[in-house]
Amino acid sequence: MNQTAHLNSPSASTKMPMRRIGRFTVTDKLGSGSNGNVLLGHDPIIDRAVAIKILNNPVGATDKKQREQQFINEARAAGRLSHPNIVTIYDASTEGGTTFIAMEFLQGKDLRELMAGGKRFDVIDAAGIAYKIANALAFAHSQGVIHRDIKPANIFIVENNQPKVVDFGIARVPNRVLDESGQPQTLFKGNIMGTPNYMSPEQASSLPVTPLTDVYSLGAVLYELLTGQKPFSASDFDKLLYNITHKTPKSPELINPNVPEKLAHIVMKAMQKKTNRRYDSAAEMALALNKFLAGEKRARRQSAKGDTSRSGGAIEWKEKGTLFWLGWTSFLIAGALAFLAFTSK
Repeated sequence: MNQTAHLNSPSASTKMPMRRIGRFTVTDKLGSGSNGNVLLGHDPIIDRAVAIKILNNPVGATDKKQREQQFINEARAAGRLSHPNIVTIYDASTEGGTTFIAMEFLQGKDLRELMAGGKRFDVIDAAGIAYKIANALAFAHSQGVIHRDIKPANIFIVENNQPKVVDFGIARVPNRVLDESGQPQTLFKGNIMGTPNYMSPEQASSLPVTPLTDVYSLGAVLYELLTGQKPFSASDFDKLLYNITHKTPKSPELINPNVPEKLAHIVMKAMQKKTNRRYDSAAEMALALNKFLAGEKRARRQSAKGDTSRSGGAIEWKEKGTLFWLGWTSFLIAGALAFLAFTSK
């Protein structure tokens, strides 16, 4: 389920009769997805707005308990991630047959919506967003949590261009939910987990994921921010998976000449097919992005100083030239007056 649907302004929501879920009072429906609805609620204890994600189980579903456990695992995974660029989880429970997660209510738009609306990001903004997300992922990975579905729809932009990672809906906590070989699950009821366009080659091949799966997906998101294009496209799902696992996309600077070669290198390294050729961690990718940003900002400051110095020099020379001619003219006039005075005697 895409969690971002509930994060828009309440004015866009649909009014509904007031009811209670756990301790929360619910007034609005903000969105829905394949797994359930997202509601706007109020926490009477803290006196704050919350977004409440409800799990909808299909009637007669035989995997009801498994789905509910997966849903609660999402809350456990994300609930222990206290980071400024990760949505905050407040509560999770099953009460009266309703399984829900209460979380931070955000206002803004996700990257998917922004790009669909024609928003384009310059190099500094795109790299800055990716840097903050890389830091957030590094923190999640340090807590043993892999997101597994990093994509524009799961990166929400709030005020001051601050990104928030949302929807750990398919996240897994290693050593809690494992397959028969002891690896974190990558499949659920035969469906590949992850969004195809940003899916890593190991996900596309149904292989075990690692934190470097998130590094790849973040690289794919940054690729689109810089070029306006997804790294891979295909007419059908199988062809797309084949391209992800076997093809290499054009380097971003070949599509958008404004992309510096250093930033293009960061993107392409993050998106290497083999994990041992990517950055060793999200933290290492964050460090590379930070170095790029520092260098780019420094170069822009120096360029601005150079322009000011050149314009300042021109002004100074103009002023000096004016003073020179004024002085010379005054000298000539004084000389002429002295000559006239002398000859009149």
